[in-house]
Amino acid sequence: MISFKHYQIILLTLFLVFTSCKDTTVQTDLKVLDTQHPSLILTKQGVKDIRAQLGNIPIFDKTLENVKAEIDAEIELGIETPIPVDYSGGYTHVRHKRNMVVLQKAGVLYQILDDEKYAKYVKDMLMQYEEMYKTLPLHPKTRSYARGKLFWQCLNDSNWLVYVSQAYDCVYNYLSEEERNTLETNLFRPFADHISINSPQFYQRVHNHSTWGNAAVGMIGLVMNDQELIERALYGIKDVGLDKTAKDDDGGFLNKNGKAGFLANIEEPFSPDGYYNEGPYYQRYAMYPFLIFAEGLHNVKPELKIFEYKEGVLLKSINTLLNLSDADGEFFTLNDGQKGMSYYNNALVTAVDISYHFGAQDPGLLSIASAQDRVLLDNSGLAVALGIKNDKARPFNKKSINLSDGSNGKQGGVAVLRNKDIELVFKYTAQGSSHGHYDKLSYSLYENGEEILQDYGLSRFVNIEQKGGGNYLKENKTWAKQTIAHNTVIQNETSHFNGKYEIGSQYHSVLNYFSTENDNVQVVSAKENNAYPGTEMLRTMAIIKDEDFEKPYMLDIMKVTSNKANKYDFPYYFLGQVIQTNFIYKTPNTLNTLGNKNGYQHLYVEGIAKALNENSKLLWLNKGKFYTLTSVTNSEDELMFTRIGANDPEFNLRREAAIMLRRKNTKNTLFVSTIEAHGAYSPVTESAVNSNSSIKELNIVLDTEDYTAIEIVNVNGNTKLFITANINTSKEAKHTLKINDKNYEWSDSYYFK
Repeated sequence: MISFKHYQIILLTLFLVFTSCKDTTVQTDLKVLDTQHPSLILTKQGVKDIRAQLGNIPIFDKTLENVKAEIDAEIELGIETPIPVDYSGGYTHVRHKRNMVVLQKAGVLYQILDDEKYAKYVKDMLMQYEEMYKTLPLHPKTRSYARGKLFWQCLNDSNWLVYVSQAYDCVYNYLSEEERNTLETNLFRPFADHISINSPQFYQRVHNHSTWGNAAVGMIGLVMNDQELIERALYGIKDVGLDKTAKDDDGGFLNKNGKAGFLANIEEPFSPDGYYNEGPYYQRYAMYPFLIFAEGLHNVKPELKIFEYKEGVLLKSINTLLNLSDADGEFFTLNDGQKGMSYYNNALVTAVDISYHFGAQDPGLLSIASAQDRVLLDNSGLAVALGIKNDKARPFNKKSINLSDGSNGKQGGVAVLRNKDIELVFKYTAQGSSHGHYDKLSYSLYENGEEILQDYGLSRFVNIEQKGGGNYLKENKTWAKQTIAHNTVIQNETSHFNGKYEIGSQYHSVLNYFSTENDNVQVVSAKENNAYPGTEMLRTMAIIKDEDFEKPYMLDIMKVTSNKANKYDFPYYFLGQVIQTNFIYKTPNTLNTLGNKNGYQHLYVEGIAKALNENSKLLWLNKGKFYTLTSVTNSEDELMFTRIGANDPEFNLRREAAIMLRRKNTKNTLFVSTIEAHGAYSPVTESAVNSNSSIKELNIVLDTEDYTAIEIVNVNGNTKLFITANINTSKEAKHTLKINDKNYEWSDSYYFK
């Protein structure tokens, strides 16, 4: 029996034939999708171009050979589609996740190699899924706010459909019409309906979860030529009612601003600079559905001009994301982020290739693609392979960069200062949706890809079933999101915004100034007025390259102004072995916790001291390099060594250390410190070189509402003065200041000499 949809297509075809016979100039307003296949990541012309180049494009040929060997081995093993029972990391979860990738690759191999065995394999597995899915209940695990059927959450179901829609597109013409009707009626349409119509709390959001859902529904809609699904993907579900005050299990609010759909998920989370508000870890994860669906829309619905939407932010965001990685290509752990995630991940192969092909063909992207050592087996991968073959690759130049946050670019941001091998990541963003942490004006510091001072990131063992089903652990809320877990000021042992999402999401920090014109002195400064009512924090951070120092050093100035006296804690989460201090500390016989809530319950106190000098110093060694923290202190300050791991019976937290400066009963105050990277130790020669700090004194010589001036004296007696403007920070502003009977005049946001 002919379906209603196919009946419509027949009538439309007859209509077009009839009208074309009468008058070849007649135009129709009907938007008919090009039903040629493949049309998502591959096109008919693209397949021809790839086949013509095979054997002549080394990186593409190598990728193809590896994928062929991988899929041939899978075919030998046979097909398995088990009944779902597991959380992330469990066998059935991993098997279905593996199947989606295998299906996509097998479909591509069929198109490129024209070998029927791959198409048959895809068809046979899809038919097994069709047989299972039409009677499949909700997943038995009930933890998720939106349960899937193949997986414990709709997010993973959406992952599956994004990949499998590509496989279906590749074998579409291999299948008979009856087989396509069976798959679409019993598998694909119900699948798309479940993750959208049946799960609006998942689908109708601005969030990386929903982006996957939108892409899944849209991509299968493109293959099926289903305009309703495509509209649902782009604009969300019409006339759906959701409680806008309801929270999901990440703590985020649903249906933000009443917007939903793929276009809303481009419009809202991305700033004009391409920064994604959840941070680089989740931007990396979301870029795959963003770009794969965009590629399909570009091929099938070019009139949408999807790569030009919001001034081309999707392609712009790839450059932004790459600049949010360290010297080793690992992404900075802003917000919920896992250490070690890098642009060698498959999602970034997709991002780099599509960005190169559909963007300005930046030769810097080719150098990253070369390092990734593989390409997509599609039109964009071919473009990259040809670029590399033709010696167009150039180094990707990571630079100091200031990235705005918020859809309009006016909700704070992230600054990265780079000077030689030193990288400073300064966070003054908005909350970062449900994956945000409560750590305004925090920072992390790197040398050549190695952390000097760390950002904790998330508390989760991703896809390790034994650890909470591979999902977020309770310590993510009790520790990782709390302010004490980060390198910033904590007031009265309470997290910023009291650790409340509904409060934190209303506010953002504000840039004071950003200056990187001088290669030797790079500075960022920002304010936070809402983390603690009645308290203003102004933090100014600089990376300074000085001929008197072996390497660039960091200068940190945190100015706190409050309407009442408070207790302030200032932690530095260093990695490595304590070598020396200039203060005397006591180690307790019994370890006690630093506090009982807001993350303090997870810190052991391992040592405590009173500051004896105007400068307190800590020297430590990490991975063969020495580092020295020098802090301005007074006789009332306390210094504490702490270690993460208290109240953690399942050992979910990393056992890492911090030095913490505590200042009590203080209203307005100034925290000033430097961190130097210097010298080296070789276990081979057993020799230490330049193991001592080059700073003799660090002094506050002026602190007013308008200016703060810091004197840095090195061991040779040479003195440098850094002055930051706290209020009038225009680069054109002219400043005149008298310090210790000496006049200083300059034009810019800061002075250094």
